[in-house]
Amino acid sequence: MFIHETIPFLPGNTFTDVTKTDYRKAHTLNYLNGYAVQFQPTLGIGLDFIEHARLPSPEQLVKAAGEDPRITYGDKQFHTKPMKPRFVPAHVAFDKVVLRFDAYFKQTVHESTEQHHLRKVRIYYYVEDDSIAVVESPVENSCIPQGALIKRQRLPKNSTELYTVKDLNLDILITFYGKTFHNVSCDKFTEYYMRETEGINLNPPQKMPSDPYQVHRNRQPPPCDGERRQAEEVLGERPESFEFYCIWDDRDSMFGEVREFVMHYYLVDDCVEVREIQKPNNGRDPFPILLRRQQLPKAFIDLPAINDTAKYTWKDFRIGSVINVLGRKFLIRDCDEYTATFYEERLGLNMKDIKRDAVGLEEWFRFHEHEMPPYNGFGSVEDSLGSCKCLVLKPPKKDFIKMLENEHKVLRFESKRKEDKDRRFVISHRLADDMMTIYELPQRNAGTLGGKFMERTRVPKPGSSLSSPNGPSYYDAPDLFVGTTIEIFRHRFVLLDADEYVFNYMEQQPDVFVHSNVKLVVEKVRRWISELGSSNVGEVKQKLLDAVEENVGTLAALKERVRRGLESARSSRSVELARKTYLEIGREYWKDALNGAKFESPISALTSCLNGLVNKIQ
Repeated sequence: MFIHETIPFLPGNTFTDVTKTDYRKAHTLNYLNGYAVQFQPTLGIGLDFIEHARLPSPEQLVKAAGEDPRITYGDKQFHTKPMKPRFVPAHVAFDKVVLRFDAYFKQTVHESTEQHHLRKVRIYYYVEDDSIAVVESPVENSCIPQGALIKRQRLPKNSTELYTVKDLNLDILITFYGKTFHNVSCDKFTEYYMRETEGINLNPPQKMPSDPYQVHRNRQPPPCDGERRQAEEVLGERPESFEFYCIWDDRDSMFGEVREFVMHYYLVDDCVEVREIQKPNNGRDPFPILLRRQQLPKAFIDLPAINDTAKYTWKDFRIGSVINVLGRKFLIRDCDEYTATFYEERLGLNMKDIKRDAVGLEEWFRFHEHEMPPYNGFGSVEDSLGSCKCLVLKPPKKDFIKMLENEHKVLRFESKRKEDKDRRFVISHRLADDMMTIYELPQRNAGTLGGKFMERTRVPKPGSSLSSPNGPSYYDAPDLFVGTTIEIFRHRFVLLDADEYVFNYMEQQPDVFVHSNVKLVVEKVRRWISELGSSNVGEVKQKLLDAVEENVGTLAALKERVRRGLESARSSRSVELARKTYLEIGREYWKDALNGAKFESPISALTSCLNGLVNKIQ
């Protein structure tokens, strides 16, 4: 043995044999029966013998024959190397291993006949990391936030310890964050795991108690008494419900108002349900049911005494009566047709007369309308009203169908101001958007400048308030006709004439433009001539002929002469009627007089027209 072999094999303690010069390596690859095989080397580098490759001596083999079974039976069949257990982490060994316990806790209810609500939960214990989650199954229409009450986490047992699986059992009280839960049962896997793995025998499971509130809600309705059976026999069939419209005046309290409700009375079980009528932008939460379906006591003193007092029946409901809804005074102001028919036919009560004779009903039924701020002049009126009605601003709605159908359609009227005798104006009304424009006709040596008198805008009617909840009312096409007087921003204009397109457009729609309906106009003139008498008809005709004695070359000049003749023929109190009717009648019968005939002069044409007109309306 070399000296360096006894030195620890550490860096700096190894030495090489400087006398060694042979570094040959023995080969181990060879062929046996035509196959390539590899033999175990017996010689190392430099052809030195290897210690473990040397075969034992016969004496050593005989001595070890009874000691080592590897020599007798072989190493692979009966002897294996000792194996150490492999380390498995907890998140792998206990992956998806969850223990489930069914539990409940009691929630105290204040200021109610119910002492508590029993809420059922499930406690999940995750073995992999000792975390716990508490989940409550959602109950429909419970109005209670449900779901994960406690998210998955490690929960503290006290100031120094955390909950483990050893702390869980059945029929025990366990507290999480100040809320005490009562474990009553578990599933079969949890029971098996606790017994086989943890060595814990669980306590006997308990029955889950019932919630008194749910039991009260799920109770069966009481059987029909004699009064209800009598009502069903009277009707011949079981009615569903009676519907009454009532109000609740709560203006005596702070921020109170008059509110509308619908009260349903169910004859089958004498129950009453009260629903609130929701209005847009009223600022209230969308909970329409004020009183769920239940029997309504007449005298409300305290909540525990509700079941001991008399209940309302269908005979107590009528228009004008006051119903006590748990301390709130509801006034019945109306009912539906079915309820009114039932009370009128079976009980002899006329609901319409009761509604009309109800004392103080109209004064009590005063609704508070939202006051709109005055128009400040910025933007359009619709935009200002939209900012008051909606929180999120929206552009005003437009009637696109009307705009497409009446595109480029304009009604033009000749007018004058009552203050100015000789000034003439042209009022243009756009049918697409009901906007109006006013131009003044230029006149020489008149002392006024012609041109645009008013920009295109919508003109509100006189008396229309800009702060109205529905907005102001504007002038429309049916409001404009020859002879009428319109007020445009405190300027009064009298419409004297219109172009041919306006008359044709109005005559095509006599239902909309009643002043262009020839039948109605003839009826007016018929009443006018009947008032004059037969002796005055000739005088009127003569005055009309005298008005056009001069030779006129155009139809417009002839119309002006006829208009002046009608005004002179009528008294001062009926001049307005002549202004409104002369054009409509003249247009109709002027066409009839000129149809297929040629006249020597306008006087002869007018004479023929007047003869046909007088003969027609007499």
